[in-house]
Amino acid sequence: MALRFGVEEEYFVVDPVSRRIVPRAAVVVARASADLGDRVSTELIATSAEAKTSPCDDLTKLDEQIRSMRAAMAAAAAAEDLLLAATGTPVLGEPIPPPISRGPRYADSLAHYRALDDDMSICSCHVHVGIADRALAVEVSNHLRPWLPTLLALAANSPYWAGRDTGHACWRVMSWARWPVAGPPPFFRSLTHFDETVEKLLDSGALMDAATLFWDVRPSTRFPTIEIRLADVALTSDDAVLFAVLIRALVQQSVTAIETGATAPDPAPEILRAACWLAARDGLSGKGIDTFTGRPAAQRDLAAALLVHVRDALQDNGDLDHAATGMRRLLTTGTGADRQRAAYRRRERLTDVVDSAALSP
Repeated sequence: MALRFGVEEEYFVVDPVSRRIVPRAAVVVARASADLGDRVSTELIATSAEAKTSPCDDLTKLDEQIRSMRAAMAAAAAAEDLLLAATGTPVLGEPIPPPISRGPRYADSLAHYRALDDDMSICSCHVHVGIADRALAVEVSNHLRPWLPTLLALAANSPYWAGRDTGHACWRVMSWARWPVAGPPPFFRSLTHFDETVEKLLDSGALMDAATLFWDVRPSTRFPTIEIRLADVALTSDDAVLFAVLIRALVQQSVTAIETGATAPDPAPEILRAACWLAARDGLSGKGIDTFTGRPAAQRDLAAALLVHVRDALQDNGDLDHAATGMRRLLTTGTGADRQRAAYRRRERLTDVVDSAALSP
C-alpha cells in the first residue's frame, strides 16, 4: 500500500512594484485562511507565509492540492496588493536584520538563538510521509542519509540573496549550516539512541525545544510521519510534486529494505557533509560525491541513480511514468536555480527573476 504524504511550503511576500520582500505575511495569512483554514500560517520572519496540503493517498490528489493551495495563497496576496514568490532566499530586499513575527514562540526563539534568527529569511519545502512507528522512522532516516545530497541538488532554488548572485544553487542551506542541530542527521543505532541524543541536546540548551531539531530528516514532532526538510521551496507546482513523489518512493523503498533485513549504509559524516555542500553549490550542473563509494560522480548521474533505486516503489505507487517524465524535464530545463538565472540573463533584471517565481491566482 502506498504511504500517505503531504507537503508544507513557504513563500516570500513581495511588493509588486519594487519586488522587494515586505513584512506583510500576517495580512496574507489572515485572508488566505478563509479558504485554507489552519493549513496556512505565519513564520518566524514576517516576510514569509506557510501553506500546507492535507495528507494525500496519491499523486493526483497531491498535485491538485498543491496547485489549489498556491492559487489561494496568490489570490489572498493579490487582494492585499502583494505578490508571493517561490524562492528559497530573497532575490531583492534587505533580509538582515529581518522583521520577526509577533507571538511568544517567536520571541522565545529570538531570545534563545539570538542573531542566528537574522539568517532565517529563507523559504523551504517539507515533505511528510506517513510512518506512525517512531522506531521505524529512525531506521528509515538511516537509509535516507546517503541520498540527501542528491535530493538537495534536485531541489536547489536559491541562487540569489538580496540583490546578488551567490554562485550557489542553494544558498539557503548555508544559513542552516550555522545552527546547532542541522544538516544530515547522525546514524542512529535505535530509537533509544535517538531519544537520548535529543534529550542531551535539550538538557545542554543547544535546543530551545524538540521542534527546533532542524536535521534534514526527523520523526515529526507534530504528526505520525517522517519529515524530510532539506529542500528549497519549489519554483513551480510541477517541481514540488516531483520532489514529493521521489521522497515518498525513497521512504517506501527504505521500509522495504528494512523489512528484508538490509543494513543501512553509513557514509562518514565528513563525506556526507562535503557531498551536501557540493550539491548546494552546483545543483545538478557539477560533480558531487557518490556517498556509497566516496568517489566523485556527476550530479546528473547521481540523480539518475536515485530514480533507478526507487523504481520499484514508484511502480508500486503508480508514479513511475510521472517521475521519469519529471526527472527528464528537470535534467533538460535545469533546477529552479538554473531557471532563475535564465530569467535574469534575458534582460539582466532581478525583477524578472522575482516575476518568474511569482505564484499565480
